Amino acid sequence: MQIVFQDPYGSLSPSPLGRPDHRGGLDILAPISTHARRARVSAALVEVGLFDPTTQDRYPHEFSGGQRQRIAIARAMVLEPKFIMLDEPTSALDMRAQAQIVDLLRELQIKRDLAYMFISYDSARRTRPLQSCWVMVDGAAVEEGCLGKSSSAPARPIPRPLAAALNLEVKETGITAT
Repeated sequence: MQIVFQDPYGSLSPSPLGRPDHRGGLDILAPISTHARRARVSAALVEVGLFDPTTQDRYPHEFSGGQRQRIAIARAMVLEPKFIMLDEPTSALDMRAQAQIVDLLRELQIKRDLAYMFISYDSARRTRPLQSCWVMVDGAAVEEGCLGKSSSAPARPIPRPLAAALNLEVKETGITAT
């Protein structure tokens, strides 16, 4: 299991990408030679679309927001997880970069047979990369399936602020997408 944090600016260490804090735990969980680690990190960076072999020698502040999020995804991918939790992975990006990151995540999911927990409060981004989704309130799933395709009432009431964040309209008879 790995995690990709919401903020690509704050989630990366300011050190060069080849340093231990950017290797996604390879030093601890997969003790291999320095050369093998560097090759594995390079392969992960190439897989997320950062093709320059000198990328590992650069600092995170030298990259754009979309490139930083790709680095964060590569850091998660380097240990070859089967499950990745993505906490608002596109919220700090412009619309073009958001679409690119979502497309990348979908490609990686198919290629590596990954399961994601994609946390999002934006209904436009919420359903695009998902095969199924849930709305959770207080740790309990209250709605299953991609919202907007269902107007039935959830098992438990959805608080109005959450419904507003999900672009849902709370009605006496149930919930509908707006």
